Amino acid sequence: MNAHDIDDQQSTPSSAPHGAVVGARLTLPLFEQLCGMLGGHPYVKIVVDRQREVWHVLDSAVHSFHVNYIATEINGLTLEELDADLDGFNHSVYQDPARRFLLGVLSLHSGRRAPGQGSGQDSGRGSGQGQPFMVLETTEADTMGADLLTEFHAFVRRHLDEALALLVKPANHTQENALAAVPDTVLPRTRGDELFAARPFVPLTLGSALGRLRAFAGIEEYRDARAGLAWYDIVAMPVVPDDIPRLAGLLNAEPTTPLSHTNMLAAGWGIPNAIVRGVLERIGEEKLDGCWIRYDVTTDGVTIEPVEEPADLTQPVWHTQRIRLDAPRVEDVPIVPLSQLRAGDRRGYGTKAANLGELHHVLRHGSARLTGYYSVPRAPRPDLLGHLAGQLEAPEHGDLTQAAADFLSRHVSAPEGIAVPFAVQQRFLDSSRAVQQSIGKLKMALELGAMDAVDSVCVQLQHLVVATPVPEDLIRALDTHVVRHLAGADRLAVRSSSNAEDLPGFSAAGIYESHTKVTDLPGLLDAIRQVWASLLSPRSVRLRHQAGISLDDTFMGVIIQRYEPSPLGGVMVTCNPTNRADFRNVYLNCTLGSTSAVVDGTTLPMQYLYNTVEGGGRTISLGAAEQDLDQETRAQLGRLALAGRLLQSHFATDYTFAAPLDVEWLLAPGGRVHLLQLRPYNG
Repeated sequence: MNAHDIDDQQSTPSSAPHGAVVGARLTLPLFEQLCGMLGGHPYVKIVVDRQREVWHVLDSAVHSFHVNYIATEINGLTLEELDADLDGFNHSVYQDPARRFLLGVLSLHSGRRAPGQGSGQDSGRGSGQGQPFMVLETTEADTMGADLLTEFHAFVRRHLDEALALLVKPANHTQENALAAVPDTVLPRTRGDELFAARPFVPLTLGSALGRLRAFAGIEEYRDARAGLAWYDIVAMPVVPDDIPRLAGLLNAEPTTPLSHTNMLAAGWGIPNAIVRGVLERIGEEKLDGCWIRYDVTTDGVTIEPVEEPADLTQPVWHTQRIRLDAPRVEDVPIVPLSQLRAGDRRGYGTKAANLGELHHVLRHGSARLTGYYSVPRAPRPDLLGHLAGQLEAPEHGDLTQAAADFLSRHVSAPEGIAVPFAVQQRFLDSSRAVQQSIGKLKMALELGAMDAVDSVCVQLQHLVVATPVPEDLIRALDTHVVRHLAGADRLAVRSSSNAEDLPGFSAAGIYESHTKVTDLPGLLDAIRQVWASLLSPRSVRLRHQAGISLDDTFMGVIIQRYEPSPLGGVMVTCNPTNRADFRNVYLNCTLGSTSAVVDGTTLPMQYLYNTVEGGGRTISLGAAEQDLDQETRAQLGRLALAGRLLQSHFATDYTFAAPLDVEWLLAPGGRVHLLQLRPYNG
């Protein structure tokens, strides 16, 4: 007998359920006895037994999974029996329209009027300003439709303290669409983005730090003090900007995205980072500015505790752990189309250019590695290939590798363009004696540790690079390749591709320049020199020096692409950056028209999670947008998420295929997704 077959029997376990309250009315005191914490909110798991018309409220300290509880405490199975047919059991409780059990989570919220709660909704149940309210939701993979959700809400409402408002939060876009025709008066509800906007805490990078707290009310106050910041400082401000030096921790008082350059740098450095509402007020009230603190960020919350200043400041780990670079190739490396490169060409062209060349190759020829992520065991399953077959709409025992390659070729495109190698940059630098002399001064200042002199020399050197003429033979070579491969382009994008970025422990997010408004040859030469000069900015030189990356080993390639206008663009990382144990979801940010607004933090983006195992997606935040994307566009984002997971498998350098990618993308005509660049995500 299969595990889920027992679900329909009138069997009972050998004793009363352990670690749960069965059939009782849920009051706040009882809730507080049973609850755990998730994302800063107390919660309990619940199981409604439709067959017996009773509910089970699980003790969070005892039971972590609904299905384990049902199997062992209600159906009398062992965990081994459950694991033998886990997918079948999951189908019986999450997808079967005639299911016996309804599974969900009740979370407690307070501090403001319940989101989505107008006058008359759930009337008489404490929906006023500042009153606590409950939110009911299913798991993200649950296919519960309008009828079951309405029944679920009604059952919980009858068994919940009447003083508590109860709202349903659709767990995915499918549930949102199913409830569109149901009036709020019948099923009071809220949305995930409304709750996210009110969350008191969002973890961005988990970690712990001991440091001096420095609080700034705004950007000007921060910039006035920036030169005096030290590696052991923890900076708190409304939103930490992207020109930060290397620090010990970050605290944002207002919403931001994990995929901004600032937060990508923090993730790459492995420093604690979070959004904490009211943190500046707390710092002021407790007079913590300038004090030493212990700062911990976990999935459940933030700890900020005053401590004594250390008598002996131990140098941070990154002072002694040096970043190693592959030996660069700077001689006899030609300008080539991006499509001719492979991943191994990063030594001569930089990581970004080589990865785009590799992407072209995969789209043309496929890859035996595309299914790697799904072939790895996810306990207790031996693999996820059956789920992948469902996502690809392919036979489970067919050729999934070919199906994955066909999926990518239908839905993904790579940019046309050319790759300018390190050798061209070196030729340019060698052409100017003044540039060479200035580079010599910079090396001497770095060797002496004279960082004030480093900054001034860097600025002078950048001016020299931008003003130095490009040798005529290089101009002719660049022009010839642009004419041959990009003729007809009325606008070009010029992007950096260094060997000193996208490295373990050193992401370099946002420290090198890109230019997207190039229209002619003079503008192209200016943009290339600006990209080269960004390798020598005071900030980039300082950050590399701190990581032990020698100036002699650092080179800059350039990517010249056809500029692609788009109604929507953004950034995707093929993981859940706020919960790295989540193996299902891929995280996407997007804004209308441009990817730059996402990464530079000028616009708060729309944020989504897409499940690349069971399928489906959910809106996390609307950011600055007034409304969500339409259904078809969100479906395109789902295909992008699956494409990202397949490409993650191909680009992985190990055989767990777990290392996520960071991808910039645009929606292209014809429903395709255009990938601008992809690189390892070092969060």
